[in-house]
Amino acid sequence: MHTRTLGIIGGLGDLAAADIFTRLLKSRPHVAASGFQDFLLEQHPFRNAGSALRNDCSLTSRKLYVFQVCQSFAERHVDAILLPCFASHTFRDEIQTELEVPLLDMMEALERHIAKRVMPGSTLGILTSDCVRQSGLFEKYFGARYSLVYPAPEQQAVLMDCIYGDQGVQSGQTEGRAMDQARQVCRHLLEQGADLLVPGFTELSLLASGLQQQGIDLPNCNEIYAEFAQHFSASAMPAPFRLGIVGGVGPAATVDFMNKIIRNTPAGCDQDHIKIVVEQNPQIPDRTACLVHHKTDPTVALLAACRRLEAAGAQAIAIPCNTAHAFVGAIQPSLEIPIINMLHETIAYIVDQHGQGKTVGLLATSGTIASKVYHAVAEAAGVHLIAPAPEFQQKVMDAIYSEHGVKAGFTDGQCKTELVEAIAHLAESSAEIMILGCTELPLLLQQTNRFPVGDKVVALIDPTEVLAQKCVRLANGTEQISRPRP
Repeated sequence: MHTRTLGIIGGLGDLAAADIFTRLLKSRPHVAASGFQDFLLEQHPFRNAGSALRNDCSLTSRKLYVFQVCQSFAERHVDAILLPCFASHTFRDEIQTELEVPLLDMMEALERHIAKRVMPGSTLGILTSDCVRQSGLFEKYFGARYSLVYPAPEQQAVLMDCIYGDQGVQSGQTEGRAMDQARQVCRHLLEQGADLLVPGFTELSLLASGLQQQGIDLPNCNEIYAEFAQHFSASAMPAPFRLGIVGGVGPAATVDFMNKIIRNTPAGCDQDHIKIVVEQNPQIPDRTACLVHHKTDPTVALLAACRRLEAAGAQAIAIPCNTAHAFVGAIQPSLEIPIINMLHETIAYIVDQHGQGKTVGLLATSGTIASKVYHAVAEAAGVHLIAPAPEFQQKVMDAIYSEHGVKAGFTDGQCKTELVEAIAHLAESSAEIMILGCTELPLLLQQTNRFPVGDKVVALIDPTEVLAQKCVRLANGTEQISRPRP
């Protein structure tokens, strides 16, 4: 059986974290049955660590501390994390959203325990801090099934002093005044009709045994949480889809591609959009210069960019550069996540929308044309691909690279005229469909099924639009990611 590691976040209540850690060590044979054999307790000082959790307190420092420790555990590949702090469970969902490691829910553990103890409709007496009480945490988990009662204001003050006072539990006192105060508040809640007392401080577990001896049944939440961990079947959380983009090839095309992803995403609010991580590196050597003039090879730079995206948690990579796809075959075997091949998607889109046997004109850099990467994909799909004659290919290159071209920041005027002239030339050569096969060209002309040129009407296909739609389908789960073969 795989040996699993359980991380425990300390520092939120030193005695409580140590208590849970000790319980896990003592129950190691039972915990091992679920695969957990190694335990890591991480504890650091942080601002306001020992402050009383009153209504006006800020949890920001606590929240950042919890997230940083969780990140540390994730980097050490723990299989699950314990968060022994009720106040931190008020923002547990925020932390879990950013983690792929399960952050075990102490409130769920308590909920299961209570369901075994009392019937729905029973009254629960809640002993927790001012802050947690105000947050509505217990209402979230128990309000629909049980009636909740809290201490009256003067008794709540006694409870807070029991935990945070000079002679309170956080100061290491588990007898004397702290025990008397806990007993007083428990009896107060029982007098209000509580059928079961429910702890909302992990520190109260240190008093539970003493209270039991005095006839007060206060469940030990640390023990309950530790037992919950023993029976937890650890598995990685399903990570939300994150797209990696190799940017800077070129810079304007990268921004255009991201806009297309946003435009194609069915979103009602910001949170509905796709997680994206971009490696914006305009210093990646020019792909066309390498292929045509044997200049600097961009393969290593492209692989390095993809590796950084992989390390950042991307589940698939998009490269909004047609010419760069001449190097994809070399770098894909060195990656564990797939590069979504824009060229394959474009040809598949043409076949799906327009059928096989069509003559398709390719408007692209000389490097893309020389590499024959589009031609190979088109031939395999039964698509006849043609490129402009040299004179008109130069017009395409000028529209992209010249001082009046799109890479120089122009999107109208001479560069657009040159592109339209190349389209007209291909249309005269029987092309019915045109691929805007350089990612800057859609900045001049947009995708359309009816582009008039002379006395003809042709379709313009934007590969980055096709790629953006593919990325959205992968993110929404309507299509599955094809993992690269080993």
